[in-house]
Amino acid sequence: MRLRSARLGVSAIASVLFSAVLTACGGPAPAGNVVGVDYPRSDTDFWNSYIKYVPRYADQLHMAIKTTNSQNDVANLTANVQTLVSQGVRGVVMAPQDTAAVVPTLNTLAAKKIPVVSVDTRPDAGSVYMVVRADNRAYGEKACQFLGAKLHGAGKVVMLEGALASINGRDRTDAFNQCMAAHFPNIAVFGDPANWDSNTASQKLQTELTAHPDIKGVYMQASFGLAPTVQILKQRNLLVPPTDPRHVFVVSNDGIAEELKDIAAGEIDATVSQPADQYAQYALRYIQDAIAGKPVRP
Repeated sequence: MRLRSARLGVSAIASVLFSAVLTACGGPAPAGNVVGVDYPRSDTDFWNSYIKYVPRYADQLHMAIKTTNSQNDVANLTANVQTLVSQGVRGVVMAPQDTAAVVPTLNTLAAKKIPVVSVDTRPDAGSVYMVVRADNRAYGEKACQFLGAKLHGAGKVVMLEGALASINGRDRTDAFNQCMAAHFPNIAVFGDPANWDSNTASQKLQTELTAHPDIKGVYMQASFGLAPTVQILKQRNLLVPPTDPRHVFVVSNDGIAEELKDIAAGEIDATVSQPADQYAQYALRYIQDAIAGKPVRP
């Protein structure tokens, strides 16, 4: 398996900013080849932000792109890639949400000598030129440290997980659980797979709060759970200032405008941002390098 990563910085809106670090290097390659970009979904603010950035950076790089949207379905991704290949693209940028099921598609592209850059997720296997993603373990660790401190090391929290079929979901879940066990052993964690879906997140949070009304923290692994979490807390008269003992501390992931608005309004407490702009920028730069045959080094 040939996988390289360009790991981007992660910032916690509440306090800490990681330095941006790239673990591989290379400048923009000459333009002139059409690139296929498959958007993974368009039902979240984060991915809609990424979708807006891609053509902007393509213009800056004088790059022609053809785009598809797999709508969080690996079968759609496979079909979309076949369409892009039939349209003559010389490279493909994708963000596979199921990091195991995408492997046959990667193998097909490798056999055709069409390079791939993977954004946001690291495929479980297969050949890609570059992986551009943030440190997803840092997401879980930062959320753990934030909630652990706010709860003074004791209490109950709910983790609304993404999808464990995704390396991102696994990384965030494992890091959060390991951090809690190591640093806050007196905090009970109720992990609920929500598959990056708001309706599922809503159901799981309702169930947990009914069974454990003394829950004092919520970690949602992406902003898919933002609206239902705020709504449920409001319905239960738990949407109160942090000085009120009924307050439930909420930390999210993404850094979208709605999260910042909710932080300012006192409805959630923190978010850990993902760099949607840098995802687009570096993915397109590296696919240019790949098409040009530029070697990359650690």
